[in-house]
Amino acid sequence: MAEQAETVRRTPLSRDRILRAAVALADEAGIESLSMRNLAQDLGVVPMALYKHVANKDELLDGMIDVVVGEIDPPVPAADWKHAVRQRILSARQVLLRHPWAPLAIETRNMATPAVLAYLDSMIGAFRAGGFSVDLAHHVMHAMGSRILGFSQELFDDSRRAGRSGRTDPAPSAAALPPEIAARFPHVAEIAMAASHDDGSVLGQGCDDQFEFEFALDLLLDGIERLHQRGWASPRR
Repeated sequence: MAEQAETVRRTPLSRDRILRAAVALADEAGIESLSMRNLAQDLGVVPMALYKHVANKDELLDGMIDVVVGEIDPPVPAADWKHAVRQRILSARQVLLRHPWAPLAIETRNMATPAVLAYLDSMIGAFRAGGFSVDLAHHVMHAMGSRILGFSQELFDDSRRAGRSGRTDPAPSAAALPPEIAARFPHVAEIAMAASHDDGSVLGQGCDDQFEFEFALDLLLDGIERLHQRGWASPRR
């Protein structure tokens, strides 16, 4: 093990090696723990050595996002648009589950990175290849929002803090709601009581995150398919 660690330390420094080390560090300790100093320490170099390959932390974060997005499965050849879009979105979701800091990092960048733009371009291309007009594809991308990248802001998700370094305690179940709160908001309590999902859910005990994501995704795709079949166009056009 010591020899392996020494071999890694002697491996020539490169932009790719730096970015992958930064991704691993963020995965392990959270994006808020990432600094040029501790990244350099992990790589066994002085911090100034990093700046030969990445100009600053912003460029580092952009590169990390591109590494993560690069893990998403490529488009399925010769697939119909609905299958192709669904499979890539679910692949994106699995990638972001491996890197829980990435969704917030993507959202907070001032400009989309090259890999994000390439991914979005290919998804729009799947709609266009499926016969969608530019008009419909435009509105579909608005409707999909961040879900097209495999994540979404859930209504009761308490884990989306700066960095998403890990999941916080799940939202309280209906049994934990004070009686006066349950009485005041009976429909919320009713839904919370009916839920029965996995304990690791960010949506609360009883919420199966994967099922809820796919349920919403399929609702959107089914609705989009119906609009496409009707030859829908926006009222402005």
